[in-house]
Amino acid sequence: MDILDEIVRHKRLEVEHFKQEVPPAVLYEQVERLMAAGKRPPSMRQALLMSTTGVIAEFKRRSPSKGWIKEEGRADVIPLQYQLAGATALSILTDRHFFGGDDRFIRQAADAGVCIPVLYKNFIIDEYQLFQARLAGASAVLLIAADLSRNECAALLNRAHELDMEVLLEMHGPEEIDYADLGPDLYGINNRHLGSFVTDVEHSFSMAEMLPDGECWVSESGILQPDTVRQLREVGFRGFLIGECFMRTPQPGEALRQFILALSNNKSE
Repeated sequence: MDILDEIVRHKRLEVEHFKQEVPPAVLYEQVERLMAAGKRPPSMRQALLMSTTGVIAEFKRRSPSKGWIKEEGRADVIPLQYQLAGATALSILTDRHFFGGDDRFIRQAADAGVCIPVLYKNFIIDEYQLFQARLAGASAVLLIAADLSRNECAALLNRAHELDMEVLLEMHGPEEIDYADLGPDLYGINNRHLGSFVTDVEHSFSMAEMLPDGECWVSESGILQPDTVRQLREVGFRGFLIGECFMRTPQPGEALRQFILALSNNKSE
């Protein structure tokens, strides 16, 4: 069994546990009240398309392949530091068991002053999780082609839109490119194989010619240098999900600030 299989198997059990704690009818009513208030989350797609850098800074405390990255990392501190350092958007891990995340992290970030778009980063297999994401305050959710059938993905995408959230649809290889026809808001290419967790940024370059023109493409994982962002922008990518190389530093916000400064200097040369 690879890591993704293990995560999805555990996620099914976890979602059923959540439903016992907060029955679907109760959760859905909470979200209905929230939406009735009329406040929509900011658009991640528009933020990325308008940005000159496109960095989606990730708050990631743990990895199933590498263990704790920053166990003491606080959601009321680091995401705001990212925003102040110039992040276009944020990705916040909410998976508890494998990534040390929590839905509360998104609310804690918002309470601290974060107002840029936030991606709810989890392994979504049930529409119940979409309601959890909306209640938490997410702008967008991640749907992963590798752990959803095409019909399941389509249904979840439509439901996310009904809840006023955008969808980052994550693909890894050519065998998943038909999912792009579902029309997500953001087209993600994960450079990390979710079975083995091996990372290769070349996946983004090789997949670029298969993605629809004029859309918002996002390269995920394994981006360590500003020059890689520049090269990816040249082939059409507008979003760059980066987390571990910031989170492993003593000051993630400062690491991001220096990264963006170097990226801006590259552009001016």
